[in-house]
Amino acid sequence: MAYVVTENCIKCKYTDCVDVCPVDCFREGPNFLVIDPDECIDCTLCVAECPVEAIYAEDDVPDSQQQFIGLNASLSKKWRPIIEKKDPLPDADEWAGVKDKLDQLQR
Repeated sequence: MAYVVTENCIKCKYTDCVDVCPVDCFREGPNFLVIDPDECIDCTLCVAECPVEAIYAEDDVPDSQQQFIGLNASLSKKWRPIIEKKDPLPDADEWAGVKDKLDQLQR
């Protein structure tokens, strides 16, 4: 079982999670992060670090966020690894509480 980044990360891209990942399983897109399920070792360290609570164990992903399991798997094959913390997107705080923003995902 891998961990999954869900919708709350879109247009925020806080990277606190990247700093604690022991296996560098995060991948970076233009306005979203994903976890490579083949690299994730299920350590749970990233969950507590995410300020927008966007990371779930695959078995705990809410029903409304199930499509993110497949998105993490497919996008992780296309995007580059991110191994160091970066500044969040400039308007991350404004987007942090916004719901239904899948249409904002840049691939």
